[in-house]
Amino acid sequence: MISQLEPCRSTTGTTFEQMLERVRYEGAYPTRAQAERSVRAVLAALGRQLTGEERVELAARLPHEAAVILTSEIPATEPLTGWGFVKDLASRTGGSMATTRWDTGTVLRVVAQLAGEELLSRVLAQLPSGYALLFGRAELTRAA
Repeated sequence: MISQLEPCRSTTGTTFEQMLERVRYEGAYPTRAQAERSVRAVLAALGRQLTGEERVELAARLPHEAAVILTSEIPATEPLTGWGFVKDLASRTGGSMATTRWDTGTVLRVVAQLAGEELLSRVLAQLPSGYALLFGRAELTRAA
């Protein structure tokens, strides 16, 4: 039986606290609270974009608290491009486009590490163009 005091771990063995510390370090946030605000905003926004098996599998690889944030959002009927995602998030949080792009990239790079290559490829295949760079990957397109 799991103790109520034991932190919830993802299938990757990462706790929410560890995830926040990675985001804080990689994003150069001065406080843990700032890193947590970014994590909560970006995961909620991502939850509005993902559906199906990829959403469920990604949630299983995130720490419990992060998975709850991701899955508490109802997916949007009109998916946003990567740029639209950042723009929408900036308007919801009141942040500048540059700061929101930084926050998004920082959080999603950590999410990508937790997801793993195979799942991340499936997530990116589900999303419209523009997300690969947000997850720290090059976005390759075919020549016309």
